[in-house]
Amino acid sequence: MTNETKTDKPLTGWRVLVPRGGPWGDSVAASLRAQGAIPVVSPLINFAPAADPAPLEAALAELAEGRFAWVTVTSATTVDVLHAYGAKVPASTRIAAVGETTAAALKAVGYPVDLVPERDNSAAGLAEQMIALETEPRRVLTLRSEIAKPVLSDRLRAAGHDVHSVVAYRTVGVPATERASRDVLNGRVNAILVTSGSVAQQVREQFPEIPDQTVIAAIGPRTAQDANEAGLPIQVVAPRRSVGSLIDALADLPVPPPTPEAMAVPETGTFDVAATRRGHAS
Repeated sequence: MTNETKTDKPLTGWRVLVPRGGPWGDSVAASLRAQGAIPVVSPLINFAPAADPAPLEAALAELAEGRFAWVTVTSATTVDVLHAYGAKVPASTRIAAVGETTAAALKAVGYPVDLVPERDNSAAGLAEQMIALETEPRRVLTLRSEIAKPVLSDRLRAAGHDVHSVVAYRTVGVPATERASRDVLNGRVNAILVTSGSVAQQVREQFPEIPDQTVIAAIGPRTAQDANEAGLPIQVVAPRRSVGSLIDALADLPVPPPTPEAMAVPETGTFDVAATRRGHAS
């Protein structure tokens, strides 16, 4: 490896578990590859409809009619729900995103973003920014997961706003792929990205024995706190709640030494999907 290669690709030698799939997972995997890492994409969570979807459907109909001054989005999963429903957000309604990752997800599917907290990428930080911006009472739609704490809604209500809080989805665990589970267990995965409290819970449950060398990295202080509450030790905390900040935090570290079990695993070659299909067709 040349010095130039290491400088240009600071994550060369890292194998990193990406815990979500879809467009978000693809984007993170591409960013890791650009830095020299090998991404292992294995979704650990997914979203399912709320037990009673009627309140969400009614709220989205009101949203399309322009009956809310603001709609708040506190996760990329909420963006997936809005996109799945084909939700219409009129120009008169402003959209607030909890952080850069959520804002990027909104923009990726065509929604404009009017507000992202400047300092604290959390529900509390978003509430503080909105309260400072809106000195008169406004009607606000807050979309949340079934297990989310009502921090944002409570603080906006306390400031005098008319808040309509609706469960947008349930978070459900997804079993890791057999390959991902094996590579986490044997230490071949050097780092695990923890992007939410729900991911932290799944990492703790699905990988009860993680090698000491494996770096567990949280996307911001709030997620690190949620991980600690789930009993998952965090070694690296990104200063900002964004994928870029999380990847940069890993890039500042040396590649962990391999475990004996990882060293015994043959290096994975390139898998040619097209060639495989041609072989099946012949």
